[in-house]
Amino acid sequence: MALCGVKGTRFLGPNVYQEAPDGGWGWVVAVAFFVVEAFTYGTIKIFGIFLQDLMEEFGETNSRVSWIISICVFVMTFNGPLSAMMTNRFGFQVVVMIGGILVASGTIATSFTSSIHQMYITYGLIAGFGYCLTFLPTVTILSQYFTRRRSLVTAVASTGESLSMFALAPAFSALKDHIGWRHTMAVMGGLQSIIIICGALLRPIIIKPRSTRETETDGLSPKELETLSTSENVEGTNPEDSIINNTAHAHKHSHSPDNEPNGGSVITGNYGAQSLKDRDHSSPEEKTLMHKEARKSVENIMAEIRKFEMEEKKSEDAEKQVMKDGGMKSAKNSKLLDFSILRERSFILYSLFGLFATLGFFAPQLYIIELSVSRGVERDLATYMLSIMAVAEIFGRFSIGWMLTRERFRKKKVLVLLACVIAMTAVLIGITLAMEFYGLVVCCSFYGFFMGTLACSHIPMLAEDDVVGIERMSSAAGVYVFIHSFAGLAGPPLGGVLVDVTQNYGSAFYSCAVGMGLSALFLGLVKPAKKGLLCRRRNSKRPEDIH
Repeated sequence: MALCGVKGTRFLGPNVYQEAPDGGWGWVVAVAFFVVEAFTYGTIKIFGIFLQDLMEEFGETNSRVSWIISICVFVMTFNGPLSAMMTNRFGFQVVVMIGGILVASGTIATSFTSSIHQMYITYGLIAGFGYCLTFLPTVTILSQYFTRRRSLVTAVASTGESLSMFALAPAFSALKDHIGWRHTMAVMGGLQSIIIICGALLRPIIIKPRSTRETETDGLSPKELETLSTSENVEGTNPEDSIINNTAHAHKHSHSPDNEPNGGSVITGNYGAQSLKDRDHSSPEEKTLMHKEARKSVENIMAEIRKFEMEEKKSEDAEKQVMKDGGMKSAKNSKLLDFSILRERSFILYSLFGLFATLGFFAPQLYIIELSVSRGVERDLATYMLSIMAVAEIFGRFSIGWMLTRERFRKKKVLVLLACVIAMTAVLIGITLAMEFYGLVVCCSFYGFFMGTLACSHIPMLAEDDVVGIERMSSAAGVYVFIHSFAGLAGPPLGGVLVDVTQNYGSAFYSCAVGMGLSALFLGLVKPAKKGLLCRRRNSKRPEDIH
């Protein structure tokens, strides 16, 4: 969709549309999100290739080294509101570019550390905060560029996380064997600087209301619209000629050929001019009155034209000012973070859904290999469980994206997500019941599939009217990620405590299933809460209130 008559748009400035384009520059934003996803969540998931080297280098245990990723993920999600505030204040481009600098510098600095505690700072805090500033703004602006295709585009672009596990993990693992983990980590940080370029490509989008021309002409009659359409000719003609033309037009309608027996004849402007000549025998008072009325009509038309031109000029000046400011409101007039969403029951329930669902996002990947080994599967075969999950996750992302763009599911996106959560709960229970290799393969396939459907849709779902809406998605996403950050930090340790107490890796999956079941309960209440069905409405006033 083309720009709405915008002139002089500077390079990489804001895009102005009358509605979300579902394409255009949005495809560039989608590619940028793909790259950001690959170098944020993708690199976090492949950090495990360095665990063995770090334990040997610093003589630390597995749990102490694993805290690097735990701190990184917690910082990334905990600072969601701060990321939203910075985005509302400085814009998408600046925030994502700053995040890219922090990610690259934090990863490179990690290659020069001499202890695990230093890595807690360089990779856990610095790079983790950089991940926060890059991921949330990118997924937010991508949701603004698309409406009908939002689910599909987001799902496809989010496959960067899964594909990076196939492309980057083997590549960095082979590179590590040749040049060592320190130089490999420095190369990874250098590649993550591409995020800075992706941030520069995130041109803000401005949805412009209907033009002034449409507003001005909405209340005009067809006759007045025809007069305004010929305004340029009216300005260039003699007032006396205008009087004659308008009078002739009125005379033509007063002597319509429809009243004649032969209605097929056509009366032209020459006939109207001739009618004026035929009426020369009228009294001088009638002629003077007729000319005054015609001149008054022309003056009214000219006044409308001048008013229309002034409104157009004001609209252009305002639009230029918007383009100059980069589509951002001033800090004085805009809220850095809209906390009013915390008063909406639908958002609170959706946040509780995210809080408990996060318990099932991380633990299965940590414990599936050990669970498989405890069930008699060889360790070499058990390692393929993660690959099976990753492949199935890609298919899940594509499937949910395609499904949510269909007409029959477009108004039922929350219900589709609810069905995926319920199915994932059943799969988590099924994993604990599987006792042999092929049963675990089937369960891991289903888990990866439904994991993909949830991972790529639960944050973009905030843009739907059934939850929050696209207008407040930026603030909602920050608060939402902040709330479920605590579950992301507590989920893996909780599973580890249950395993230590019960000496059974299946107990970790039971805790994930319980959390996922509770999340399904809260998600099922989101839509009724949005419709106001969960609160009591007073249909009549009390007598004392009426008094």
